[in-house]
Amino acid sequence: MKEKKIVLTGGGTAGHVTPNIALLPSLKKAGYQISYIGSYQGIENGLIEEQKIPYYGISSGKLRRYLDIKNLSDPFRVLKGCFEAKRILKQLKPDIVFSKGGFVSVPVVFAASRCHIPVIIHESDMTPGLANRLSFPFASKICCNFPETVKMLPKEKAVLTGSPIRSELRTGSKKMGLNFARLTGEKPVILIMGGSQGAAAINKAVRSILPKLLNQFHIIHICGKDNIDSSLQNTKNYTQFEYVKSELKDILAAADLMISRAGANSICEILALRKPNILIPLSKASSRGDQILNAQSFQKQGFSEVIEEENLTDSSLYQTIKKVYQNRAKYINAMEKSELADSVSIIISLINELTKAG
Repeated sequence: MKEKKIVLTGGGTAGHVTPNIALLPSLKKAGYQISYIGSYQGIENGLIEEQKIPYYGISSGKLRRYLDIKNLSDPFRVLKGCFEAKRILKQLKPDIVFSKGGFVSVPVVFAASRCHIPVIIHESDMTPGLANRLSFPFASKICCNFPETVKMLPKEKAVLTGSPIRSELRTGSKKMGLNFARLTGEKPVILIMGGSQGAAAINKAVRSILPKLLNQFHIIHICGKDNIDSSLQNTKNYTQFEYVKSELKDILAAADLMISRAGANSICEILALRKPNILIPLSKASSRGDQILNAQSFQKQGFSEVIEEENLTDSSLYQTIKKVYQNRAKYINAMEKSELADSVSIIISLINELTKAG
């Protein structure tokens, strides 16, 4: 029996890599030989090497919407990346390519099309990013996280799958999470996560109402690199971390309520774990506005409450925490009804279908 081969691609941020990593156990179980194409120096290089997956680097550029001297040279980097990707694909001879997006994926998807290799693209955000939009014409199927996104995609290609999340996140121990955070578990736990870099506005708002919160809750605060407040280090029932790695699954298990940014992968993890939550998306001043749309979709579906950063005050945060915790069963019930509970299986089925068709 011929061994099945797949090439994964995507990079630039962890959000373009971790869903690919989430697929690895199921791909291995299904008998796929897995390779990865990313940029030479991108974050994806280190993340994939940790997984012991063969990694191939290509030249990569960025298509900017603003004036920059690199706009003159980057098109040549992208073109070089197309030739490099085509050479790698001819060497590997994969049955299929799965792309998670980011600008490094564009040369890979284009090269796969030239080599007549079927491509599946996954779009995390509600409105597709530029790199994925450039790649869509070459895709056989396009997976997405939001019902609203389906309407923006070619009807014959769009599949609502949700975002693949790492299976280990479902295996956390509440007891181990509480022990790691040095908490007793006598009160419900609020977990605050501001993204990989932390979120200054969220950190400030949480700390300003800390005395009131600690009357009712334990607090686990993942505040980002260099954002530990040393004056609060010995505060009872409040634990700060710059970041958490292997223990994250246990801390998630310990959480009764979450406060988070609204990156697509993060909120899909919250949905999969059925955690009542408050989303505080990045403002349009700091992003293209995709987190705001992601958060609004989750609020519309009854999964979340949303506070836009411009409206974040001590009072609005405290009142929303009280509302969500008091009505937590309502949010859990809405999430239980979601059709996006098993995105990994849906995506693996698509991969298998296209592999057989090819």
